Amino acid sequence: MAAAVEPELQPLSLELLPTDPLLLILSFLDYRDLLSCCYVSRRLNQLSSHDPLWKRHCKKYWLLSEAEKTQRKQSWKAIFISIYSDLGRYIQYYATLKKAWDDIERYLGQRCPRMIGSLKDSVQEEDLDAVEAQIGCKLPDDYRCSFRIHNGQKLVVPGLMGSMALSNHYRSEDLLDIDTAAGGFQQRLGLKQCLPLTFCIHTGLSQYMALESVEGRNKYEIFYQCPDQMARNPSAIDMFITGTSYLEWFTSYVNNVVTGGYPIIRDQIFRIRIEMSKDALPEKACQLDSRYWRITNAKGDVEEVQGPGVVGEFPIISPGRVYEYTSCTTFSTTSGYMEGYYTFHCLYYKDKFFNVIIPRFHMVCPTFKVSTARMETNHNEYAMDEDEDSTDTDEYEDRRRVLDIPAPSGRCPRHT
Repeated sequence: MAAAVEPELQPLSLELLPTDPLLLILSFLDYRDLLSCCYVSRRLNQLSSHDPLWKRHCKKYWLLSEAEKTQRKQSWKAIFISIYSDLGRYIQYYATLKKAWDDIERYLGQRCPRMIGSLKDSVQEEDLDAVEAQIGCKLPDDYRCSFRIHNGQKLVVPGLMGSMALSNHYRSEDLLDIDTAAGGFQQRLGLKQCLPLTFCIHTGLSQYMALESVEGRNKYEIFYQCPDQMARNPSAIDMFITGTSYLEWFTSYVNNVVTGGYPIIRDQIFRIRIEMSKDALPEKACQLDSRYWRITNAKGDVEEVQGPGVVGEFPIISPGRVYEYTSCTTFSTTSGYMEGYYTFHCLYYKDKFFNVIIPRFHMVCPTFKVSTARMETNHNEYAMDEDEDSTDTDEYEDRRRVLDIPAPSGRCPRHT
């Protein structure tokens, strides 16, 4: 009996698939692969140009809305290619930074609209290229991308990067535009190849970005400088690290602002707000009598503060009323926490007192980094002293402690 001959199976060609499953497969491709499909065959060229496929990429990479698409009067694919031709080098950063800018603009529009008026329009590629030629250093792409969205802000009060006022201390930190930043580019010892990102018109302090890995800094690290006027070496500048890259620095700051971590009240950041709900009963009206704070630093040292009122005032709080004030404290360490309570008495029942608990909240300075130049100087001085015949053990212990330089006392500049 003859054996049955099985028909030869033909290899399955992708192009033989029906249109719908083939479009579904194409919908999982990234924009690069989708463009590559255009050169495979006539059918794939036709299907990969299917406009809904490009809608996803326009929304993912350029955050483009339906309304913006309608306004442009182009297909999704044409819009994607048009934007890519201008901003393609920033495609890994653009959506994250654009969202951050949109978030903070939306937030400021509700709470501090005049700050939005200080924001500058975007710059073009040739402007950024000209700055690179001027300073002789390459700018990181995430920084360039941000300035393609907004060119920082005008030197005004309040500053986008933090603002507050105490009775004897003012701070307003502006995000510098590209030309002002380039004008402040540093080549001096201690700040070699550092670009200022911000500037406080009250204190003259800036946050800098290191454009090269020199003087113990990592490339693109962002920091506050902490110069020591007593240091022999001018390059011995310690730092508070506020970001490891522009993207991380800017987006984390925006996130803290829009989530209430850095509240903006009356154009200032870091104020204390006491409020009674407008739906509260009138007999709930009360007056603040005193405050109590328990302040603990990183070493566990505790300081207690108790006294009448707040900043010399005894505010009355009634339904819908808000009282705000600014205050501060100091720490001998770079972190700590506070907790306490306010004591009130009722206006309708004079003999009724009650406490409003303030839950524990933490305050932390950015990472502190000791200058390598300082450590090298101290090491050399220590080695030279070792050659001398000294029997003064106290002096020896003092020199030993210099090598383990602790974080400086006082407040971090950003949180004063």
